[in-house]
Amino acid sequence: MAGAAAAVMALTAGLAACGGDSLEDDGKGSDKGGGGKKGSIVVGSARFTEQKVLAELYAGVLADAGYDTQVKTVQNREIYKPELKKGTIDVAPEYAATLAEFLNLQKNGPKAEPVASSDLDATVSALEKLAEPEGLKALPAGEAVDQNAFAVSAEFAKEHKLKTLSDLGRSGEKVKIAAGDECESRPFCAPGLKKKYGIDVAGIDPKGVGTTQSKQAVKNGTDQLVLTTTTDATLKNYDLVILEDDKKLQNADNILPVVNAEEAGSKEIADALAKITKTLTTDDLIELNRKVDEERQKEADVAKEYLESKGLI
Repeated sequence: MAGAAAAVMALTAGLAACGGDSLEDDGKGSDKGGGGKKGSIVVGSARFTEQKVLAELYAGVLADAGYDTQVKTVQNREIYKPELKKGTIDVAPEYAATLAEFLNLQKNGPKAEPVASSDLDATVSALEKLAEPEGLKALPAGEAVDQNAFAVSAEFAKEHKLKTLSDLGRSGEKVKIAAGDECESRPFCAPGLKKKYGIDVAGIDPKGVGTTQSKQAVKNGTDQLVLTTTTDATLKNYDLVILEDDKKLQNADNILPVVNAEEAGSKEIADALAKITKTLTTDDLIELNRKVDEERQKEADVAKEYLESKGLI
């Protein structure tokens, strides 16, 4: 990999695809009463659907555990990380590899060697070491993951018998990738597909990461491969299927809670949040995102329904 800066940009490109509109600090969020007997907790969230849903899930289990909880929507990681450090935000949902590299760059500079990889345990271990001096505590990661992914049309997959990216490489088919123009040089994208999978990349169609235009281009055959994310809730609308990253080109961006160690580092809080971490799957997250983005349900309502359906509250 060319360096930690490339890794972070690669991952955040995928995460940005979840958001759509620009992020603004509105400070708004839902309030949940938990009786207040155990104090109040502020859950931070970046301003895109997935983060808002995750924050509501965290707030729900913490309220059920007896805390007064509030969800505070902030601009982005650069904004909520300092708030998390000083305790004006107590808890935030995070992505293991992306946060590890974010902290790595902050500590060691733009040319720092990457600490994140496709190895989840090693990535979380590196994250824990970087978080501790910042007064933060990374709790265990779960199965749910939001990372870069590549999809083809169901018809193209059937025609060439494709289930994995290795299958695509072995097929010898030339593919044009609908993605951001940075795909041409980023190690997670075209260079990685060529090197790790032997995929014949004919070019990049710069329509963006996971955008409607990109997915439509693959659906109609203008392009053959689209860069999106593993929690993209609209792939079925375009009859697209993700090819498995069977050689693990992408880093381990599994979802985990990060807390202010002093204000919210108790075992009781960790145990409440672990209910979500142990239950939530990537497929669950896709469906929760879909309910908000397609059905226009409110994040808080979607989260409450999920928690009740799983017996977590």
